[in-house]
Amino acid sequence: MTKLSKTLIATAAFVVIATSAFAEATWDFKAGMAYMYGGPGKMSAMAMAPAEKNHEAMMKNAKKVPDNTVFFMDNGSLYSTSGRLDPTGNFYVN
Repeated sequence: MTKLSKTLIATAAFVVIATSAFAEATWDFKAGMAYMYGGPGKMSAMAMAPAEKNHEAMMKNAKKVPDNTVFFMDNGSLYSTSGRLDPTGNFYVN
C-alpha cells in the first residue's frame, strides 16, 4: 500500500475518531481537497493543485476504500478492518 493511500485511509479514520461525539453526522469530504492524517491529534486538509498531472500522480497508486471498512485507534496506532458497527457501536463481521 502506498504512502498516499495509507494517508488517505488514516485521514478518514481520524475523521471518524474526531467526530465520534457526533456519530449521527455524515462525513463531508469535498472534491479537490486532500485530507492528511499524521498521527493521533494531527490532521490537516488542503486544496490539491488542480493540474491533471498532479491528479494522475495521486491516482497512480491510489486504492479505493472498500465499503464497510471500519477505522479505529488502538494504543495510538490506526487500524482498519472489514465489517460494520450497529447503532450502539457493536462490531459485526460482514
